[in-house]
Amino acid sequence: MKTYYYVLASQRFLLEEEPMEEVLRERTRHYHEQEKEIDFWVVKQPAFLETPQMAQVKAKCPQPAVAIISTNHQFITWLKLRLEYVITGEFQAPSESIAEPLASLTTVS
Repeated sequence: MKTYYYVLASQRFLLEEEPMEEVLRERTRHYHEQEKEIDFWVVKQPAFLETPQMAQVKAKCPQPAVAIISTNHQFITWLKLRLEYVITGEFQAPSESIAEPLASLTTVS
């Protein structure tokens, strides 16, 4: 089981109001230069919010939500400081309640 850390916000805030695409593109470039494996993912309408232990977190976040999920705690801390108006937390997966940490409720068409 791994620990996953997340930054959570409304889709509008994280993907439209903030320049997240640029930040994540730069982070990806840096990882490639360092030959480091990518350890962060953007998940629209993350399924982990549907678990009973996340009910209070989900209630605090405007919907539809987006999460940036990472196994790197420092990266999530840095994002929290940069973005300010986001929710952060962590969870263990795979677990009984969260089988797939990167699962989304959205369907791709």
